[in-house]
Amino acid sequence: MRTKDPDVVVVGAGIAGASVAAVLARSGIEVLLLERQSAYRDRVRGEYMAPWGVLEARAAGLEAAIRGTQAVDARYSVPYDELFEPSAAEAASTDNSRMLPGVRGPLCASHPRACQALADEAERLGADVVRGVSDVRVQAGTRPSIAYRNGSEILVRPRLIIGADGRNSTVRRQAGIHIEQAPATHAVAGMLVENASRWPDDQYAIGVEGDLQFYVFPQGGGRLRLYTCHANEQAARWAGRAGPGRFLQAFAGLRSVPEALGLGDVRAAGPCATLGGEQTWCDEPYGDGIVLLGDAGGYDDPVDGQGLSLALRDVRTLSELLLATGDWTVAGLRPYGQQHAEGLRRMRRVSRTYAALMTTFTAEGRARRGRFYAASQARRDDVRMALAAIRLGPDRVPAEAFTDQLHESVLGELAGDPQLAKLGAPKSAASSHL
Repeated sequence: MRTKDPDVVVVGAGIAGASVAAVLARSGIEVLLLERQSAYRDRVRGEYMAPWGVLEARAAGLEAAIRGTQAVDARYSVPYDELFEPSAAEAASTDNSRMLPGVRGPLCASHPRACQALADEAERLGADVVRGVSDVRVQAGTRPSIAYRNGSEILVRPRLIIGADGRNSTVRRQAGIHIEQAPATHAVAGMLVENASRWPDDQYAIGVEGDLQFYVFPQGGGRLRLYTCHANEQAARWAGRAGPGRFLQAFAGLRSVPEALGLGDVRAAGPCATLGGEQTWCDEPYGDGIVLLGDAGGYDDPVDGQGLSLALRDVRTLSELLLATGDWTVAGLRPYGQQHAEGLRRMRRVSRTYAALMTTFTAEGRARRGRFYAASQARRDDVRMALAAIRLGPDRVPAEAFTDQLHESVLGELAGDPQLAKLGAPKSAASSHL
């Protein structure tokens, strides 16, 4: 039984919330971690950690916990695409272990198992973890309060409340923190599948065929996470009782992926869910006694798979600030808010360009995508710079890589550059987009 108020209450024990609870508890901060779910269930998000995100997990001391969930290093990426024969795409395989020192490539892990491992780590380090929480009510202030139900109603008054409760954050809404939104240009759907033992655990694939962008991410143990991006007008494409079957049939019918890799044999191992590709952000993700973390403070279009890495970046920047200073006021939280907002702004710019290149399902869009591959093959500096942050993150690329001028110039030239109009078999740089 808790006898005194904690220093920090974290609302939401997903990847971001459990991670920050672990980091703070490790340093002696008294943390109460609240989670609505009694047990984690499969959610269609958060299985791909970009190479730069692996470094964020390492900096937070949490890489080992995530790896302990049977996570796999997706060292090789193959640009299977309707524009190339499968053998040409395989010859273009990119070795992601060359991107950042000490990183073997993107890390792919089960979202439910990663959440559980991180929550367990937070508890092991001294955080008080409470599950099955409902009716959360927060009150901002210099000494904020939070009430919740867990059998009975409980009220605590910590120094700080961290809202890590996802896209539809209750903490954000009750604290009156404003969020902006840019509309989606496409829909994103995903499903966990099993019976995929023929797909290599060290390989992932992203490509386009017809009116679908498709992704294949290994999960280890014969499981894959499959995703599609498709037009907003087809947001209900996989809806209804027959929707999951149609989703699986779409992957089984891909001609750009070799039949030998077994996508025609997989079976559903989780729900099929569709999300929007919108972008949201908070210019000031904090208030009196309250700060937002991860998706609660804004999220990027998942088209380029940056959400998990951005969440861990938030964990690092917020925990470093809280542990470095006793000033947890609005003024003290401002540097974190600025880093959060700028990192998200940079990645929004990159994802808009990537989405334009990969999810424009028209003849013009197909031609532009072909020129993009050819420009990558030619190692054009402007194209490489515009998309480098997908692997390297928002902090390891020059600021000019995120300007509208650069991105609009790249998209404009790829829309009709006669010097790059002729397609050829891709080389390793052709898959450098993710």
